[in-house]
Amino acid sequence: MLRTSALLLATLLPASAFAGGFSFHDEPGKHLDVLRDGRIIARYMYAYDKSTPARREETYKPYLHLFDADGKEPITKGAGGSFTHHRGIYIGWNKLGVAGKTYDRWHMKGGEQVHEKFTDQKANDDGATFTSLVKWTGDGPEAILEEERTLKFLPAPAPAYVAVEMTSKLKAVGGETKLEGDPEHSGLQFRPSDAVDRKVTAYFFPVEKPDPRKDRDYPWVGETIGLGGKHYSVLYINHPDNSRDAVFSTYRDYGRFGAWFKGTIPAGGTQTLRVRILVAEGEMLPAAVIQKARNDFAGTNDPLPTVTRKGAEIKAAPKPKDPAAAPKK
Repeated sequence: MLRTSALLLATLLPASAFAGGFSFHDEPGKHLDVLRDGRIIARYMYAYDKSTPARREETYKPYLHLFDADGKEPITKGAGGSFTHHRGIYIGWNKLGVAGKTYDRWHMKGGEQVHEKFTDQKANDDGATFTSLVKWTGDGPEAILEEERTLKFLPAPAPAYVAVEMTSKLKAVGGETKLEGDPEHSGLQFRPSDAVDRKVTAYFFPVEKPDPRKDRDYPWVGETIGLGGKHYSVLYINHPDNSRDAVFSTYRDYGRFGAWFKGTIPAGGTQTLRVRILVAEGEMLPAAVIQKARNDFAGTNDPLPTVTRKGAEIKAAPKPKDPAAAPKK
């Protein structure tokens, strides 16, 4: 289906859309495609329909797909499959404390993240950016949290072919809000396709003896995955302005990884999170490319770190206590 849509796009879009640089193609109420030089590099999935249980699960949160280098297929996961709530690049907390109540906006139990509208869209030869206003609901339709989710696409440093920056500005409209949970079920994370070769998955760290279950505030982490007979490398860069004491989940063989950012947002206040993600076809980016990308993003001048590779934990994830977290048979 997605392959067919990508191929049809080439015949439906006007020739000017392929003149070079970045551009958008919107399917209203469904998704927004980001193109570079006529090829889809990303697709923002923002449909929302809770009229039937099946559609609710498919559309209860917006997320970003990233595509392969040919612009034909996503390399990220959508609805269904193992852990249906895992979706491309996405954000949530399984223990979101608001005005004394706790909500699960990771497994999306009893509420949604609803794309309301795009408040900004710009695309030119140098990049593309758009902002999605997202309403996080509580027990009813009222917002407990409002999010301005900005996705910024930049020319990627070789050998990467995608560079995307996500900025999430969270406003505590429902009262004092606590971003709680755990590294497996909270934060801003990346989930590759369900079809990854789990024997290939490996993680990369900027320290000599990484222990992601204990370490805090990595400046970046990376992973290599196998998909469709190819290897892809994904670099996740943490911004120094993000909340401190962030814990990174970087060990699952199915490739879901990212940071659990914690914090308390006062009633009416905001907290902003920023990460940048690079994707390349092939093995992990060279250390010099990684460090330059991080310095450019963070405004630092740090030297090359020791880069350590660790194979993923091949054993299955622990059986979740919450049935909503279990994969569907």
